[in-house]
Amino acid sequence: MLRIAPSLLSADFGGLAEAVGEVSAEADWLHVDVMDGHFVPNLTIGPPVVRSLRAHTGLFFDCHLMMTNPGEYLEAFRHAGADGCTVHVEVGSTSELLAEAKGFGLRAGLALNPETPYEAIDPFIDQADLILCMTVHPGFGGQEFMEEVVPKIARTRREIDRRGLETDLEVDGGIDETTAELVVRAGARILVAGSAIFSDPSPWEAARRIRLAGEKGLAEHK
Repeated sequence: MLRIAPSLLSADFGGLAEAVGEVSAEADWLHVDVMDGHFVPNLTIGPPVVRSLRAHTGLFFDCHLMMTNPGEYLEAFRHAGADGCTVHVEVGSTSELLAEAKGFGLRAGLALNPETPYEAIDPFIDQADLILCMTVHPGFGGQEFMEEVVPKIARTRREIDRRGLETDLEVDGGIDETTAELVVRAGARILVAGSAIFSDPSPWEAARRIRLAGEKGLAEHK
């Protein structure tokens, strides 16, 4: 199953509820990038904004915690309305964070940066509900897709399938109509797209085009 997760990082922060409405017809999830100014050099939104948005949509909230201390905020995000929270393998205490997220009733995701090798997540694949492969350096939207990450996506897919896991495989960074097909062929099933969707005059149509490109890649992967 292919899912499209528009990234609110690229939406107009002055009208987030309206932005959600513009993509809701083509969105399966909403991707919420949370940045703390420490793990990545930028600051974005937190639980209060998630809580406000929750009143406007029933879509799955996929919160990507780019934070040095995500464990201190998991409960707050859950209470605010998050459905899933993804932490980075680079911050450490991985097993504990995944277990804590699940303990709060969250789907527990594990992300890795472009330069982080697959081996860093291998011990935790069976503990995570989702693996997020970053195809840009986290912190800012609008970056160029890093094609050198594609073999790592493919390896992650092979390991998930080899172990018979139902772990979701998500890709975030530079996803558009061209790269969507590429990463889905490699094994991704959740596509996070920000600039390619929200810079378009018709965001929902842009999301639809990305979905169609991904579906083409899915047919080729099969």
